[in-house]
Amino acid sequence: MSMEAMPLARQVDYVFRQMEAELTHAAAGTVILHIRNNVVGKYGICHNPIESRNGIIEEQESEQGLSFEQVQAFRKLAVDSLRYKRGWTHGEIKFDFSVRKGNWSASITMESNYNMNVASSMFRYQPKHGQQTFRDSSS
Repeated sequence: MSMEAMPLARQVDYVFRQMEAELTHAAAGTVILHIRNNVVGKYGICHNPIESRNGIIEEQESEQGLSFEQVQAFRKLAVDSLRYKRGWTHGEIKFDFSVRKGNWSASITMESNYNMNVASSMFRYQPKHGQQTFRDSSS
């Protein structure tokens, strides 16, 4: 079955399953889903900020991030959040997450995008009949 034939909720579930290994043990970050015609076209994670002191990268504790169970809960949260998507088919959904002292939190931002190709002809300047338009003097 192609992604176009799947409902968006099933696509989001699939995407989070694909990123499961990368999300496990991630301490903080943002999951980004690009949506076009209600199809996830591109997705990814910006995560694990690397800290350094005096030019030396500090080792991160691998157990400080999301546990397997928290990743599963995050996937369910992402699917459930689609109930708040209203009336748009193109855009982005961003899931910012962090883990502190074993507890995790997430915030969700939905951004709708609209295409101006059809509407652009409505906004073209058309001079009134008999009105002179500016012409470049170099031609």
